[in-house]
Amino acid sequence: MLGRTLLALSRSDRVKQLVTTLPISSAVVTRFVPGEETEDVVRASTELVRQGLAVSLDHLGEDTVDRAQADAVVQGYLDVLAQLAQASLTPAAEVSVKLSAVGQALPGNGERIALDNARVVCTAARNAGTTVTLDMEDHTTTDSTLRILRELRQDFPETGAVVQSYLHRTEADCHDLAYEGSRVRLCKGAYNEPAEVAYQLKSDVDQSYVRCLRVLMAGGGYPMVATHDPRLVAISAFLANRNGLAAGDFEYQMLYGIRPEEQRRLAGAGSTVRVYVPYGQEWYGYLMRRLAERPANVAFFARALVSKG
Repeated sequence: MLGRTLLALSRSDRVKQLVTTLPISSAVVTRFVPGEETEDVVRASTELVRQGLAVSLDHLGEDTVDRAQADAVVQGYLDVLAQLAQASLTPAAEVSVKLSAVGQALPGNGERIALDNARVVCTAARNAGTTVTLDMEDHTTTDSTLRILRELRQDFPETGAVVQSYLHRTEADCHDLAYEGSRVRLCKGAYNEPAEVAYQLKSDVDQSYVRCLRVLMAGGGYPMVATHDPRLVAISAFLANRNGLAAGDFEYQMLYGIRPEEQRRLAGAGSTVRVYVPYGQEWYGYLMRRLAERPANVAFFARALVSKG
């Protein structure tokens, strides 16, 4: 019921207006999304890099329904990459791309369109002196996303992958991806997936996360540990040390606005910490859909507001 309500609200312009104008809700938005324009996210990135943090920028634009919309998202990435390079923020700042935003779900040849568009973004990123990571979405897109990743890595081996520990398949995917030079972001996953493909209990998701961490830390790739959980951060540090990884051999990743003090603490201790920063005009639908996909996220965001550390 809560999920359906949030999805309905995600289509309401009136509620969007309230969210952006009421003092309390407006503060929530600006804490997790720095703004709608390229200049907003470049400004936020400049501040984060000044604090010793790395950045991964996500130009919001999921649920692309036509080719023109996909092309507009691609242009948005080209614009931000150009400005990041001009501001000397690369390679500390990279971009994350949701393939659904660049055409993956378009009828007919959507996968090919997404691959071609991703190539354009990867080329621009390389020219700007930085990298691209392909975000992972719901489980129905996993095989397609990994196929596109394999194609891209033939020309752009630096392209990052993302895996989600709540999926039953992910430990096997980690074995496939844990090779030399392979950048792999491990997150828990935020979509409301069925029990046939995903763990439903938090404890099972966490245990899967640790199993996947063991694989990635022992492999020859570059693990990107996306979590805010202090226990998993500690386990990551232990496994990295056990496998002889130095601080520059892996990184932590956290969301913009979540545990900023911890982000700075880890960076100050010598770790690489990358902040995932979503931005763009589609922020409202993005935020509401994230809450709807996993209603437990509502409590997560609420806790974050009262615990800025």
